[in-house]
Amino acid sequence: MTNTTPNQAETNVSKPARIATKRVLALTVAGLLAATSLTAMTGFTQPGPAQAQAVLNKAPAEGFADLVEQVMPAVFSVEVEFTPVAFEGHDMPRGEHFPEGSPFRHFFDQFQGKRFGQQMPQRQPRRQGQGSGFVITADGYAVTNNHVIDGAKEVKVKFSDGKFYTAKVIGTDRKTDLALLKIETDKKFTPVKFATKAPRVGDWVIAVGNPFGLGGSVTTGIVSAQGRNIGSGPYDDFLQIDAPINRGNSGGPAFNLNGEVIGVNTAIYSPSGGSVGIGFAIPAAITQDVIDDLKDDGSVTRGWLGVQIQPVTGDIAESLGLGKATGAIVTDVTRGSPAANGGLQTGDTILNVNSAEVKGARDLARKVATIKPGSKAKMTIMRAKKQMTVEIKIGTMPKDTRQLASKSRPEAGSAMMSLGLKLKPSETGQGVEVVAVKPSSPAAMKRLQRGDVILEVAGIAVDDPQSFAAAVEQSAAEGSTRVLLLVKSGNRQRFVAVPTEQG
Repeated sequence: MTNTTPNQAETNVSKPARIATKRVLALTVAGLLAATSLTAMTGFTQPGPAQAQAVLNKAPAEGFADLVEQVMPAVFSVEVEFTPVAFEGHDMPRGEHFPEGSPFRHFFDQFQGKRFGQQMPQRQPRRQGQGSGFVITADGYAVTNNHVIDGAKEVKVKFSDGKFYTAKVIGTDRKTDLALLKIETDKKFTPVKFATKAPRVGDWVIAVGNPFGLGGSVTTGIVSAQGRNIGSGPYDDFLQIDAPINRGNSGGPAFNLNGEVIGVNTAIYSPSGGSVGIGFAIPAAITQDVIDDLKDDGSVTRGWLGVQIQPVTGDIAESLGLGKATGAIVTDVTRGSPAANGGLQTGDTILNVNSAEVKGARDLARKVATIKPGSKAKMTIMRAKKQMTVEIKIGTMPKDTRQLASKSRPEAGSAMMSLGLKLKPSETGQGVEVVAVKPSSPAAMKRLQRGDVILEVAGIAVDDPQSFAAAVEQSAAEGSTRVLLLVKSGNRQRFVAVPTEQG
């Protein structure tokens, strides 16, 4: 057999034949690898031609141009001018801050009582912002993000045809970062509609907006996840999408293949400020509810229960006798609140509201917020390891939630030295105060610390170390390997399931 180098071998085959051979080999190898990987990892074989074609048929044959032409007239860029504010000076350092004889003391004594910036008043330069939005009614009501227009002196919108209009802010909602505008013109617009059906993970999504101030731009992708909490507010329930969105896309719409708005593009996850394929949109259902409220009177009215709550962890679920970690546990009830009037108690675990499962603390907050104030809600709760139903008349969420803390009435509670705690009676007469925590003890592992006040043990109120110890012993006698403590830290209360040393 004659040895040849790669270059010599290639010269024996025509160029077209070589290319064809390489393609066949590449496709064959790729196909074999894919089939082997899929079969080995999942136990399934590759989909047949009919299945593959079905997937491809879900995307428009010639792209998304027809859909974009349909929705683009309703999308605009937002140009905002913010009110300039005066530069506020800071107090000059006082001469007595420096030692006697110091040259700095003599210098600053000359300006006693002056303020930096006082002699040369300045104003910040005019600031402008950019974002996106979309029209939802023919007479010019439109949606954008609150953070796009917050503090605006003037709001102008520009459409893809180049026309500018002035817009009036009808109302805003900081908690969901939504704002309602009214475009001031007699022109009739072509609005877009909100989707009535929630998208599924994997559905196509088309994002339209004004990235980096470039004007109308379109990107596509899929819905990557649902129910994302990004820490922006108490009602976070974002869609995660991978259609690239960037600065300036805020407030713009995300469409499904029917040209319906499934969400309002609001935030991105990015170390640089540019898209890395992780964007977040406020779902259409939430947006529509908020916008309808804003259109009525310029503000949002939410249902209010009047409790402090926390999620149910696996440890807490076991101590409560629940089969799984679900629901929200009440850590405090506000005096005179709908919850107090309806009979809810500290330690109750709310499992569902109006037959809908409560998946966690945030889920409960969202569910209650959407209930019309004045209406009654049926709640299934777990109390003392027994399930029961209560009916509560939902109230109106106070405008200033900072006042709620002063209206709360703390409950009594307890703690125990055998868990690694040194205790003393609380100065208030309710509960026992943690004096010290033994390192590496069960209590230390659960992050109890000096100054915490333990109000209850397994639902039993205690006010000295002896009653605390008795309650722990009773819990152990009932077969519990963890004891549930109600702990107060500052103005907040929480439940902690601490394993016993024997458990």
